[in-house]
Amino acid sequence: MKLRRAPLEDWLRDYYFDARIDISSSGVEPYAMTDLFRLTALEPEDLADVVFRDSRSCGAPELRAAIAERWGDGDLGRVMVTSGSGEVQYMVLTTILRPGDEVVVVEPAYHTLVGIAEAIGCKIVPWKLRWEDGFAPDLDELATLVTPRTRAVIANFPHNPTGMSVSPQEQSRIVDIARMHGTYLIWDSVFADMTYDHGTPPNPAMSYARAISFGTLSKGLGLPGLRVGWCFAPEELIEELVVLRDYTTLALSPLVETVALHAVRGADALLEPRMRLVRENVERVAAWVDDHEDHVGWVRPHGGAVAFPRLHGVDDEVFCDRLMRDHGVLLVPGSCFGSRGHVRLGFGVPADQLDDGLSAMSSLLGHGVRP
Repeated sequence: MKLRRAPLEDWLRDYYFDARIDISSSGVEPYAMTDLFRLTALEPEDLADVVFRDSRSCGAPELRAAIAERWGDGDLGRVMVTSGSGEVQYMVLTTILRPGDEVVVVEPAYHTLVGIAEAIGCKIVPWKLRWEDGFAPDLDELATLVTPRTRAVIANFPHNPTGMSVSPQEQSRIVDIARMHGTYLIWDSVFADMTYDHGTPPNPAMSYARAISFGTLSKGLGLPGLRVGWCFAPEELIEELVVLRDYTTLALSPLVETVALHAVRGADALLEPRMRLVRENVERVAAWVDDHEDHVGWVRPHGGAVAFPRLHGVDDEVFCDRLMRDHGVLLVPGSCFGSRGHVRLGFGVPADQLDDGLSAMSSLLGHGVRP
């Protein structure tokens, strides 16, 4: 099994830390520890009392229970907490997939959702979100792509990088399509708390026995550096994941679990100010696109904090490189998702930073950057 390089991470590896303004990221503005003390029940004494012993393989029971209560049905036995959602995605996919398996994956895709299956040797069947269709997922097409040979359907809604989503009714049909063939449904719901249009699809692992969902504190809760993710999965699968974890990270730090527990319990207080800003910033981006309709087109997102605008007649990699070099503004080229001509624009940042970033884009578009 050999993983291909992840173009998104290659692009961000250096630029992310050198950027003056970041309008590329898919999450909201990160919180500081002082914010957690202010917005949640976390106290400095809670950290002072942490004992640095090993934690449990699936995560501390209190943390698992808090996640199960907020995003599931309260059954902590179906929850495993990991070092970011990337770790659990790797463990799940390498556990349930085998070489030659047929896997339907939303395209464009975040690299972990397709690259791991490719490295295993699966046959990838793309379920395309097309620009000409407004990135709307075609459920009739999905019904033709999923067959008795399909081992898994992998989807992430709200979607990264387009910001598109599905309604609860549309998700129900996706579940029915998977159930018809007994297919695994791998549901990446890292933006589940970040919907502001189109309704919020529920956790499919609560209604379909072969559904596995992923979550994280990195996106809407503004804690990417804490590196906490999780899955909801059947208990028998979680037992298999523990075996793999015994050969990798073993467990989370009890310090991380302590902070994460208070973040989950205080999730509403963390979400509210960030999502208020995201909703306001969507309108800022909409107004900017209207002012630059000769150079830019977009599909208004339904959730998350990203959009996937199309730059007319502009090389996305050249544009993003120039934007960083000339203005210190970080933007992700669509080529990182196999979609040339597009850029991933993140609007979870403070309004003044978004305005400065968009202004820099305007300046560069006005100078006619071309392939």
